Amino acid sequence: MNLHDFLYGVYPYLAGTVFLIGSWVRFDREQYTWKTDSSQLLARGNMRLASNLFHVGIIAIFFGHLVGLLTPHSLFLAMGVSDLAHQYVAIAAGSVFGTLCLIGGVMLWLRRLTNPRVRAVSRKMDIFILSWLLCTLLLGLSTIPVSLGHAGHGNATVMIALADWAQSVAMFRADPALLAPVDTLFKVHLFFGMTVFLLFPFTRLVHIWSVPLGYLGRAYQIVRHKRVTAY
Repeated sequence: MNLHDFLYGVYPYLAGTVFLIGSWVRFDREQYTWKTDSSQLLARGNMRLASNLFHVGIIAIFFGHLVGLLTPHSLFLAMGVSDLAHQYVAIAAGSVFGTLCLIGGVMLWLRRLTNPRVRAVSRKMDIFILSWLLCTLLLGLSTIPVSLGHAGHGNATVMIALADWAQSVAMFRADPALLAPVDTLFKVHLFFGMTVFLLFPFTRLVHIWSVPLGYLGRAYQIVRHKRVTAY
């Protein structure tokens, strides 16, 4: 087995296994570390803006990849979405939300490195995972000019190949050969993206599992104000 076949035939399952089992073990054995370790109280400065930009961007990117890569090609065609239309939508959405995420991520990264109070409570892994996410994001944004070039020539081969490969992984029959027509830049981006899942259980990213979805459907709270009259 060569390196290419390992990275795109075996590594996805290695990363996925560590992601799931590692998260479960950490929750079971180290629940006191299952938190975001928010540093907002230490330094508010642009924290809300940076956090909102980063989170809106990265959530949109994640679900965009999820839908774009795992939706069967035939379904897009059945809905009247041509390959080129699909590609242009992906480019536009990736550009907008990728830029938002990058701006917010860089602000958070600089804050963590340059603010003495925040730096003092930051673990090495906090800085490392944020740096890795930014590198993954930059690689993704770097693929946009390449994708535009492909779309400009009416060529959606790479996009279809990426989707076919992702679907083969999801169906537990990963086929690295599907990535043959894909540019190296896309493959490096894939490797960085898969590694995020490998690193996930060892970082503060685990708080994603605890997203309070129940909050959206919670019952109303009645708050009564007790007036105090001074005599």
